[in-house]
Amino acid sequence: MKKLLPVVFLLIGLGAGIGAGVVFAPSGEPKEAAKQEKPKAKAEKTKEKSAKKKDIAGKKDTQSDYEYLKLTKQFVVPVVDADRIAALVTMSLSLEITPGMTEAFYALEPKLRDGFLQVMFDHANTGGFDGAFTESDNMSVLRKALLETARKDLGDDVFQVLIMSVNRQDV
Repeated sequence: MKKLLPVVFLLIGLGAGIGAGVVFAPSGEPKEAAKQEKPKAKAEKTKEKSAKKKDIAGKKDTQSDYEYLKLTKQFVVPVVDADRIAALVTMSLSLEITPGMTEAFYALEPKLRDGFLQVMFDHANTGGFDGAFTESDNMSVLRKALLETARKDLGDDVFQVLIMSVNRQDV
């Protein structure tokens, strides 16, 4: 009898599972109705998304108007005070460019990095990374200088330099 008890419980559990599956199985009608509603729902969602983009941007720009390229490595800039390194600033940058400039960007990336580092060193030497260095005035001065440097190498295909992250670590 003890050996038969697990088999009985197994059969009861199997029967209960099959019964629950039959009782709670979805009928065929909702699947067909869902198939008919999907194209309409997708079209409405697409219209809503495009309307939201226009509202947010305030323009008729589409995603294909710009391409965003991230510079592969972070920039590390020392902040010198009284002839010693007082802090290190790390920054990650991306560029907003016209589509199709990817190859030109990666071909010139070493030159761009050199120019960007020089701008950041100058910014650090003039006190740009001291105190409240993330104030919008300080960041806009840095962005403008970085944009000028990017446009020297890539031309007017660069629309904006985006500062993705900035961190200062006192030494």
